[in-house]
Amino acid sequence: MRSTTMRRAAVALAAVGALVTMTACSTGSLSASGETAASPGGADSNVTTGTVGVQGDIQDISEFCGEDDLVVALADGFGGNSWRKITRAIFEAEAAKCPNITKVLYTDAQGDTQKAISDINSLVAQGADVIVTFVDGGEALLPTIQKATAAGVAVVPYVGSPGGTPGTDYVDFVSEDIRTYGRNLADWTIETMGGSGNLVMLGGIAGNSYSQGVYEGVLEAVAENPDITLLNEDGPVSTDWEPGKIQQVVAGLITKYGQIDGIVADYGGGSVGGIRAFEAAGKPFPVWSANDSNEFACLWYEYKDSQPSYQIATESSRNWIVTVALHKGLAAANGLPNDEPSTYNLEIIEDSTDPDRQPRCEEGLPADAILSSGLSVEQLEALFN
Repeated sequence: MRSTTMRRAAVALAAVGALVTMTACSTGSLSASGETAASPGGADSNVTTGTVGVQGDIQDISEFCGEDDLVVALADGFGGNSWRKITRAIFEAEAAKCPNITKVLYTDAQGDTQKAISDINSLVAQGADVIVTFVDGGEALLPTIQKATAAGVAVVPYVGSPGGTPGTDYVDFVSEDIRTYGRNLADWTIETMGGSGNLVMLGGIAGNSYSQGVYEGVLEAVAENPDITLLNEDGPVSTDWEPGKIQQVVAGLITKYGQIDGIVADYGGGSVGGIRAFEAAGKPFPVWSANDSNEFACLWYEYKDSQPSYQIATESSRNWIVTVALHKGLAAANGLPNDEPSTYNLEIIEDSTDPDRQPRCEEGLPADAILSSGLSVEQLEALFN
């Protein structure tokens, strides 16, 4: 049987000369719901783009494995926190379910956009048929992704968008509805604050598209609540998604502003550093919302009696979205249909003010475990031990 990798390599060789001067194209939005994407190699593809659904719409990977030998890769823009490590583990576990995937590659750009560009080029040169990537560098990565697509590689960005057009510049973009995620958490936070007070939104690496999308959702909620003061008016506060850095940043915010009544964060695992900053400063803990993390939940149980103003809510950390990105990449590489949603609606899954949705703390699991990730307790223990 002819190898998909050989087909991709042939297309790549033919395309090299034309790609040297390639420049960035459109930075448009997702294509219309139900449209069919063009395959990376230029032939028709049955991967739909732009549809919206829920986690229950995700299908079994066996539908997309195909029969040809394949090399798949995860190109991470930044791999240095627990969320990324869990997501990598999920990606590798999912890929292992296809017996024809002969190699799983991984790169970590360490938050460096130029390294992210180099990593993707290197993966193409190594013969990757599918590249799933968290694009922390935003639109700066688009020309490189277009180049890989034109070379016949099935590229699927997830969570962090490179701009461009799904179905043309790459197979599809897979994510939760980021703006709605920020809006939901901000609405809950503002309501729990009593509709007034000082609010902060904590993001990740400076300039990343994911944190900006969350911030825009927060802005929508703030615009409808005139008694809320958003202290960071010029964009999400940069924290690099690292607990130690978040502790330092929040300590600085406490010093600068004095009173902070509510925080919306796009990383629950890092939020624990911010909570410790309030403890060290001897300040009342604010209302706090983020995505779920074991330690984030456990800390609420530790402090809820001594900090009556301290309430938390979370939405799923949705590490499982990486499986959909892999599915779509495999389907495109194999010429198979895939109609899984591109965008996933999330809901608040933990709410300390709701007796039916109390935070979930598993003291037997590592602090960095994410209970909504899709990994089993045994897998989480193995990963962090």
